[in-house]
Amino acid sequence: MATKIQVAMRAALLVGGFAMVTGCAKPVTKEELDAVRATAEAAQNAANAAQRTATQAQQAASGAQSTANQALAAAQAAQACCDATNQKLDRMFEQRQKK
Repeated sequence: MATKIQVAMRAALLVGGFAMVTGCAKPVTKEELDAVRATAEAAQNAANAAQRTATQAQQAASGAQSTANQALAAAQAAQACCDATNQKLDRMFEQRQKK
């Protein structure tokens, strides 16, 4: 939404710039308006492409976060298993020492 506002503001600035350069008494020609319109459309297309790219990047980041969360859960499970195994070995060692 903000990009649409920026594009509209740029187009207005371009029209204003044309008015200043050509003088307020001289009417703006159809060619000049077409040039401004083409510039605004190109800017809008670029903004739309940037928005699509940002959306794709956000989806990729969400996928990466999900994978990282799964890896963390697996690492925590492996650590818990390792801790349990170490405790068993410690108990076995202590029992052997008592005999």
